[in-house]
Amino acid sequence: MRADHQLRAFQQILSAYDGTLPLHRFLPAYFKQNKQMGSSDRRWATRHIYSYFRLGKALSHLGAEERLSVGDFLCQNTLSLVVERCFPDLVDHIHADLSEKLMLISQKFPEFNLEDVFTFHSALSESVNKATFLASFFKQPDLFIRVNTTNTIAVTERLKSAEVNFKQLSDTAFALPNGTKLENILTEGAYQVQDLSSQFTGSYFKPAKWEKWWDCCAASGGKTLLLHSFEPVLELLVTDLRESVLLNLDERFRLAGINKYHKKELDLLKNNDQILHHYQFDGIILDAPCTGSGTWGRTPEMLTFFEERKIAQFATIQKTIAQNVVKYLKPGKPLIYVTCSAFAAENEDVVNHLLEVLPLELEKMEVIKGYENNADTMFVARLIKKG
Repeated sequence: MRADHQLRAFQQILSAYDGTLPLHRFLPAYFKQNKQMGSSDRRWATRHIYSYFRLGKALSHLGAEERLSVGDFLCQNTLSLVVERCFPDLVDHIHADLSEKLMLISQKFPEFNLEDVFTFHSALSESVNKATFLASFFKQPDLFIRVNTTNTIAVTERLKSAEVNFKQLSDTAFALPNGTKLENILTEGAYQVQDLSSQFTGSYFKPAKWEKWWDCCAASGGKTLLLHSFEPVLELLVTDLRESVLLNLDERFRLAGINKYHKKELDLLKNNDQILHHYQFDGIILDAPCTGSGTWGRTPEMLTFFEERKIAQFATIQKTIAQNVVKYLKPGKPLIYVTCSAFAAENEDVVNHLLEVLPLELEKMEVIKGYENNADTMFVARLIKKG
């Protein structure tokens, strides 16, 4: 009876969801409209809908209940009533590791193909380990935070006293279970939520004191905060197309103690010479708009709703923005190109295009293989403007 109840709740959400909003924004609104759902109902419905979408387009010929059961069996190490009813023969294997579970599903459904989970696998950057990357979608990435070295001991003690299961990965990086309510444990400003791979991009910045840096697609300022952690004595310009995210940036900067910076609302697909004609930068961070394919472990609904034509659209945007900002870069200084994409068209192909059409030379680039650390997969390149 409870299994039927959980299944109905899942199916109602599935029929109502069209991919327009990210699941993490859709579900709270849905639950608000369906107040009859208790906390247990909401918890199980959330688990089931995410497990379902983590299956991507694999076994698409099966019914919703079977696909849900396959996804939930692969993703979870605690038993769902729906899985128990649908696959009683797999109950004893719920604690098995993922490789064994994938083998069991392949035996049960010989037509199961891991490549159907992420149907855009042929577009991946060459250095991505396809099998490992595809399997990573069955596990929710960790929550990562970055702290200043002066706060490391205090943060560690607070997490221990709150009995949070965490891993300290470096003096500044911590991994925690996704969904940890940090606002109830740590002081505002003592940490920044930032994926481990995103933190790694900072090793490409290499700022020097008194330099002028521009974070040109700043969003809520994560890369600028990372830059500031390496060198606080900088002249900063942050820009974005969206006024709303720049307001969020102001609050994050205030909490981090960054008081002096310039901020502008700019559309970098247009010519901004009238606004920026007097600027010359020692470094430009271009955290480019992208498909976000390296982060779909956090938004698995994209495995179903993403349209492949958008890869080329984003690549065009990335090339245009890069060409429009490089003219404000001083000779001998770096353009840091970053995406949270796993697609070659947005990564290596864009870099190769920039090397062909702009006075740039490549110092270093790499795909940051977040799937090896239960983190996002990203790409970063350091390009130097020729004299």
